[in-house]
Amino acid sequence: MGMNKQTGNMYAFVTHTWNPIRGKCPHDCSYCYMKVFNVGEFRFVPEELNTNLGDGNFIFVGSSTDMWVRQAQSFWLDQILTHCQQYNNRYLFQSKMPERFSGFVFPDNTILGTTLETNRLYDDGISKAPPVGHRVTWMKELILPKMISIEPIMDFDLDYFIDWIQQIAPEFVSIGADSKGHKLPEPNSDKVQTLVEELQKITTVKVKDNLSRLINQGVLGGKG
Repeated sequence: MGMNKQTGNMYAFVTHTWNPIRGKCPHDCSYCYMKVFNVGEFRFVPEELNTNLGDGNFIFVGSSTDMWVRQAQSFWLDQILTHCQQYNNRYLFQSKMPERFSGFVFPDNTILGTTLETNRLYDDGISKAPPVGHRVTWMKELILPKMISIEPIMDFDLDYFIDWIQQIAPEFVSIGADSKGHKLPEPNSDKVQTLVEELQKITTVKVKDNLSRLINQGVLGGKG
C-alpha cells in the first residue's frame, strides 16, 4: 500500500498517512470510520518498511487502526520507528493507549496524540478503549510535544474537560463531530462554542469542517 497522500477527512494539517500495522482495531469504537471496510485481522505488514517516506512531509503513522494497543508487539513498533528515523519528516503518532508511548525512541519532530471525546464515562457500548481519564493520566507524563483530538465530540462537563486538557498542555487541539450519524450524546451549539473559546485561551484550536453541524459558522471562521 505504501504512503498515502492525505486527501480525506482525517486531519488537514498532515500531508500523508502510512499504515504499517493494519486490521480490526481492538477498541471497536462504534463510530470508527474503518468499520465499513473489510480490514482483516490486526497485523504488522513488514513489507511496508520498504516504503520511501520522503522528506519534508507531515505523516500520520497508524491512521487506520490504533497501532499502540497491547496486541502490537514491541519489536513491530521498534522497526517502524527506526524506519521513520531515516527520513526528515514530522510524524504524528496517536493512541487511546498512550502508556504504550513510554520506553520507545521516537524520531525528531514527533508529536504524540490521543483522543478525548469527552470527560465523561459512557458505558453503553460506544467503545472498548481505556477510559478517557486513563488517557489523560498518561498524556500528562509525556515529554514530547502533544496534541489532543476531540472527535467525535460528545457531551461533556466544561470546567472538568478544560482542566484535563490544560493539564496535558497540548500544542494544539483538533475538534470534530460525528460525520456518520451514530446517534452519540452530543453537546449543544452554545456549549461547543464556549469550549472552543476557552481552549483558544490556552492552546491552538483546529476546528474541523464537520463541526459545522454543531456550531455556528461565525465561530468556525479562521480557526484553522
